Amino acid sequence: MPEVKILRKWVHDPEQHRMEVALSRGYYQAARQALTEMKPDEIINLVRDSGVRGRGGAGASCGMKWGFMPKEPTPQRPNYLICNCDESEPGTFSNRELVEYDPHQLIEAIVISAYALRVRTALIYCRGEFLFGYERLNEAVQEARERGFVGEKIFGTDFSLDIIVHRGAGAYICGEETALMDSLEGKRGHPRAKPPFPANVGLYGMPTTINNVETLCNIPHLINHGLEWFWSMGTAGAPPEEPQARANWIKSLGTRKSTGTKILSVSGHVKRPGNYEVVMGTSLRELIYDVCGGICGDHDLKAVIPGGSSMPMIPKPIAMDVQMAFETLQAAGTALGSGGVIVFDDQTDIPQVCLAIARFYKNESCGKCVPCRIGTDWIYKLIQRIVTGQGRMEDIELIRDVCINLGGERMMDSRSYCPLGDAAAWPIIWGGLKYFQHEFEHYIRYRRSPVGAEPALVGAH
Repeated sequence: MPEVKILRKWVHDPEQHRMEVALSRGYYQAARQALTEMKPDEIINLVRDSGVRGRGGAGASCGMKWGFMPKEPTPQRPNYLICNCDESEPGTFSNRELVEYDPHQLIEAIVISAYALRVRTALIYCRGEFLFGYERLNEAVQEARERGFVGEKIFGTDFSLDIIVHRGAGAYICGEETALMDSLEGKRGHPRAKPPFPANVGLYGMPTTINNVETLCNIPHLINHGLEWFWSMGTAGAPPEEPQARANWIKSLGTRKSTGTKILSVSGHVKRPGNYEVVMGTSLRELIYDVCGGICGDHDLKAVIPGGSSMPMIPKPIAMDVQMAFETLQAAGTALGSGGVIVFDDQTDIPQVCLAIARFYKNESCGKCVPCRIGTDWIYKLIQRIVTGQGRMEDIELIRDVCINLGGERMMDSRSYCPLGDAAAWPIIWGGLKYFQHEFEHYIRYRRSPVGAEPALVGAH
């Protein structure tokens, strides 16, 4: 399956960020159509029926999420829309490209989404390190305001919208939606308890919807091209003709199937790393060998992390047959997550990979809950002990016990306050230890790496 270009169609044009160029390519036509020809609930139903799922991690149904928002907000209790551009997951860099080189696609998407959600104030939370993207977004919002696409009575309607771009301060935890809202409110970014959910008690205690950049960018294309076009891409297949069967099929899209495209950020040992937009259901084999040109140095494939560093890696026998879609990766014991595909060749030291992952989550834990604050530190120190040649066989079971106490006995069985605890545990217990425990044992027995002649101490810090 070759690469497709829908969301990424114009990102390589250095002039695409300019309003004049965007307008020449049909931008803001979908917003005009939505605001002048459609009712808010029509848009929500369209998004729900399309099967658009969150592209930022959990894969929740976007339309279902929108449906929880109040239909009649008041000045005393307004609705808010937040675009989560705090892309901090190691191995993921797709949102950054979209906001830096095609910001008007996102601005148009926010205008449409805000109209559907009865929102008068939308906010874009931009990762602190994305200074260039932050500046581009502010320029795009100002251009849209000057053209009348943002502000009072957009397209001559009664709908008004203000868009605020807010820059974070570099904390990974603020990518979690409730910690993000705390950060926007000027507090330290700490996750909140759920329930209440943001659609009821969100930003400043008001109803709030949070979607990431790629999720929202699908909306203008859906308005322009319709359901049948969107359904044609992905794993859902053709809809049944019989009305009841068709209705049941549509209901399944947001939870059991994957529609549309996904931007995958490919890094690691591939010849052509980068962002690639592919149809949901494209095989990982096609992505690595056809789209990305194969493994560097023509080495053999060893393992792949398919959804960012928080998702379990899968070994070559599984990776070569799996499709890049929500349901297929879940069946394979991992997840699509944020779409950060990290490829490892046969020279990779997996315990060292696990050490790097454990170090990241230990450093990024906010410390609010005990399982995460203590557990991430234990995981890191135990793996470090092994790769520095001081490990014991019982350390492997101890790592497994700590991971279970932190992330649960099964995936999606969290025991921490937010998904960061899961992110710290899953790659280790359901990836590194599940498929490559023998490499940890090699370190313990021989005090050296299983893939080289260097002493175990080298590279461990």
